[in-house]
Amino acid sequence: MKVFITGGTGYIGRPTVQALTRRGIEVTALARSTHSARALSELGATPVAGALTDTDVLRQAASRADGVIHLGVDYAEGTSDIDRAAAEAMQDGAASSPYVHTGGAWVYGDTDGVVDEDAPTSPPAITAWRLENERRVLARAASGEHPVVVRPGLVYGHSAGLVQSFFVDPARDSGAVPCIGDGSNHWALVHVDDIAELFALALNAPAGSVYTGVSDQNLPLADVAQALSHAAGCPGKIDSVTIEEAVRRMGPIAEAFALDQQLTGARAHRELGWAPTHLDALAELARG
Repeated sequence: MKVFITGGTGYIGRPTVQALTRRGIEVTALARSTHSARALSELGATPVAGALTDTDVLRQAASRADGVIHLGVDYAEGTSDIDRAAAEAMQDGAASSPYVHTGGAWVYGDTDGVVDEDAPTSPPAITAWRLENERRVLARAASGEHPVVVRPGLVYGHSAGLVQSFFVDPARDSGAVPCIGDGSNHWALVHVDDIAELFALALNAPAGSVYTGVSDQNLPLADVAQALSHAAGCPGKIDSVTIEEAVRRMGPIAEAFALDQQLTGARAHRELGWAPTHLDALAELARG
């Protein structure tokens, strides 16, 4: 089997490439620079020169593969339009082959207890664009194509990712980990290596499927902040901030961190045999 992937050198992309190659899958991956190409080669993938805006390159690479995983994001002006055009090009190329698209669990907004993929959506402004693009991707199942959407929860692990950038790293300078509000809101977490496994498994999912990629670790932010304080070298030092102050410090992503989300990945367990192995997030976050 041959799989084409975008975002192969990213935080989730690297372990996803490794998850694919461990299965004996031949991986080709979009490379925006010689540095990325070198990194992909070291991971065992064959680089394809181009960017997410190079729709002809994407279409051709997808047509030569047996499956596609779209992890890349261009956080420039017009992110939504770039993502939509890239997805359309790769779906055109993939035809009836599996096309796995990256969504995000934040699209559910605040949840009423523990919910699954059928819950209503109410995304914060920063991620609202994903939802419309997901709908466009999934709509093509009606014409005989094979789209699948994976919505990762808040991804952590290997001292990287959003948690590291917005909570641990600033705390090393300020001496305290920020905690938005009273910390009673829940984060739905997943380890980066576990979500990589789900992306690989999603190539075998039925057309039109949606999977929430969380490892059923729905933890109060107050507990997460305590763990992160150890990773930041300031054990027990927590800085409680209002949502307004958090937005001032972090930007609009703070509204997403303030969501109260409890989600289950039961569908992926049941249908794909996904079995996360990192099940003590607090311990891993505390270690950094």
